[in-house]
Amino acid sequence: MSVERKFMQEGINRAQIKEYLLKRLSRAGYGGLKINRTPMGTQITVSAEKPGIVIGKSGRTIRKLTGDLETMFHLENPQIDVQEIATSELNAQVMATVLANALERGIYFRKAGHNMLRRIMGAGALGCEIVISGKLTGSRSRVGKFVSGNILHAGNPVDELVDKGFATAIKKLGTLGCSVRIIPPGVDLPGQFHAIPRKIEEVINVEPKKAVVVVEKEIETLPKTTETKVEEMQEKIEEVTETKVEEAQKTFTDQADEEKRMHSDVLEHKHKDYEYWHPVTRVHKTEAN
Repeated sequence: MSVERKFMQEGINRAQIKEYLLKRLSRAGYGGLKINRTPMGTQITVSAEKPGIVIGKSGRTIRKLTGDLETMFHLENPQIDVQEIATSELNAQVMATVLANALERGIYFRKAGHNMLRRIMGAGALGCEIVISGKLTGSRSRVGKFVSGNILHAGNPVDELVDKGFATAIKKLGTLGCSVRIIPPGVDLPGQFHAIPRKIEEVINVEPKKAVVVVEKEIETLPKTTETKVEEMQEKIEEVTETKVEEAQKTFTDQADEEKRMHSDVLEHKHKDYEYWHPVTRVHKTEAN
């Protein structure tokens, strides 16, 4: 057998095993499987909501499953390990099965899709996409899509980050396909940027009690400084006015019986019959003969 045929046959076997376990473990809440080939045999890990139903009474069910996998699909020494699903709302296969059962019971597809979407996003999923295709409301086939949050459609992250599930609902008009894709919480999506919070060390290091005391001291000292400044300005104004008055009041008489005074560094005098002061250096008119 060539390498291409070998890989094709392994893919077909995986799909057939998945379909077989989905039918046999529908009541147990089948949530997917992982197949690992080891030197000791083939290890199959089955996820289920109710592991007790998968194991059965004293291990009867799991022994029957092991024998069927060995005879029907020719697996070498298969060993089945059962794991319980922590949160069923974040498992795509379980949600697809629940959605298909709701449609088979007669719930309208739009109501069932929205309810399932709210349930998945309420569990903390980063993104979800639900696609229901088939004869939804009439004889013609149509597609109903419900999307919320971030969802990936291309590239390697789709295979690594997105959980996929598919189930079928059989109705009178025909078969409906229910596809569910979920991005679980705690996944680093590619191409996303996060703002780094700014660190203010000075504000964090200051104790709240000390900061309050400093503010109170500053508020108390402000009015005192303003009052002292106003008092100093008033004292200076009074001193200037007093000096000016004193200078203005300093008058004296010379030998010619003329009153004289110093007014802003200018010597002034006043005649006997006149009441106004004028500089001494002014040229005086003389009476004509």
